[in-house]
Amino acid sequence: MPHPVDVHVGKRIRHRRWLAGMTQQQLAESVGIKFQQIQKYETGANRVSASRLWDIAAAMGVDVAFFFEGMQAAPSSGDQIAAPKGSPADLLGDKEALDLVRSYYAIPENQRRRLFDLARVLSDVA
Repeated sequence: MPHPVDVHVGKRIRHRRWLAGMTQQQLAESVGIKFQQIQKYETGANRVSASRLWDIAAAMGVDVAFFFEGMQAAPSSGDQIAAPKGSPADLLGDKEALDLVRSYYAIPENQRRRLFDLARVLSDVA
């Protein structure tokens, strides 16, 4: 069974790769490995070494710490944060949510701010 940290790091790799619009093949080529290894990292089946994580972070333009964001310092069994009502339990694993985020950041900043304000008002009404 994969370690929870390996699963978390793998999800963050997939999340960042997807937001960057990279395929597993493109990421694999940029770090000098086969795409099947990226698949194994993303599922947590294989543990990512520190040097490989460094290379992946550089290829995707993020700090290594990005892959650990949202990780509890010492996860204990049964400790899970409940997802907000109406949202998927695994937001990073939801393709629709990630597609929305990618599209959101493609909008010019001034329009993005207005869209954000509208979404906030609509969510308060719901």
